[in-house]
Amino acid sequence: VQLQASGGGLVQAGGSLRLSCAASGRTFSSYAVGWFRQAPGKERDFVGSITWSGGSTYYADSVKGRFTIARDNAKNTGFLQMSSLEPEDTAVYYCAARISYSGNYHYTSPDEYDYWGQGTLVTVSS
Repeated sequence: VQLQASGGGLVQAGGSLRLSCAASGRTFSSYAVGWFRQAPGKERDFVGSITWSGGSTYYADSVKGRFTIARDNAKNTGFLQMSSLEPEDTAVYYCAARISYSGNYHYTSPDEYDYWGQGTLVTVSS
């Protein structure tokens, strides 16, 4: 599966952005999707994930309550809705996918994902 992330940009603190992850090449509904971010000079960190059906989501503590992950399997697209953004959220955001039919298990390590989008930059100004 090929992934393409989009929707990044510059936003003021307290604002919102919605990132999209468009998939092509394989049946999107066979894949669990994870979102990660990487700030300059730092490791790639887990943001959140969603199961193949969309029935279960899981978030890092740092974004819980502010970010929401969703997916539309009919449109082969995943989403990361970000609200109450903070300067600390500034990073390149990546979507990733792996085949999984689990209804409730969430993969939180980058090493657990097989396919990656190219990343989209989110900059939050104070």
